[in-house]
Amino acid sequence: MRMGWIIVLFAVLLVAGNSVFVVNEGQTAIKVQLGRIVQAGYEPGLHFKLPFVQNVMRFDKRILTLESAPERYLTSEKKDVNIDFFVKWRIVDPGKFFVSVAGDETRAQQRIGPIVKEGLRTAVNSRTLQELVSGGRADLTQHLVSEVNRATQGFGVDVVDLRIKRIDLPEDGTVIGSVYERMKAERKKVANQLRAEGSETAKTLRADADRQVKVLNAEAYRDAQKSRGEGDAEASQIYAGSYGRDPDFYAFYRSLEAYRSAFDASNGTFVLDPRSEFLRYLMESR
Repeated sequence: MRMGWIIVLFAVLLVAGNSVFVVNEGQTAIKVQLGRIVQAGYEPGLHFKLPFVQNVMRFDKRILTLESAPERYLTSEKKDVNIDFFVKWRIVDPGKFFVSVAGDETRAQQRIGPIVKEGLRTAVNSRTLQELVSGGRADLTQHLVSEVNRATQGFGVDVVDLRIKRIDLPEDGTVIGSVYERMKAERKKVANQLRAEGSETAKTLRADADRQVKVLNAEAYRDAQKSRGEGDAEASQIYAGSYGRDPDFYAFYRSLEAYRSAFDASNGTFVLDPRSEFLRYLMESR
């Protein structure tokens, strides 16, 4: 009798345990009966179902991430680029999600990935390499989000964001070489321009320095001539004063200076009249 009560209690607990289910925070759920959806969109909390007949499938309603490996795309200039991206998406209609991909997140990502890649391929094919790496990336991703959401309406998902992580040039392509050559030409152009500007500045500085040298030399020559004139004037005054005090001594001194200047040469010949005034003091000393 006691064993029978235990069996009955166990059966009641089993039925009760299969009659309730819990949806955690950050989840949503659907109730399925014989492969058919009975109710969808359960909020977090405690809910009830028919035991053994109805099943519950829970889905993560938080934002999920789809990562893509780098793939090669072709620009409108027929240049190869490697692009990798990531997609932020979430489940907004668990019923459609269950019907379209059997509630499998991996299968949903396998469906979303090719749609994004095809849209990205079309967008890249209509743009140049410069447009991709400059300001056109934000417009491209925004357009892709709208296109992908239209293509995945039947999946019960919503693509929140799509971002391009990197745009690389393939190492085995010719684009890197052409980019390097263009960069080298641009750097060479800048170097030549800087060299020309430097040469022009150097010529300007050199011309200004030469002008200043000439000005300084002219001013120095002017000052020297002025000083020399003042010295000669002062010397003339001194000579005049000396001549006024003793004319004979002054004449004798000036004659000696004239002899010193005339006979300074190591070898020379003078043809003079013995009665010349120049030889007056020499003749008087005899």
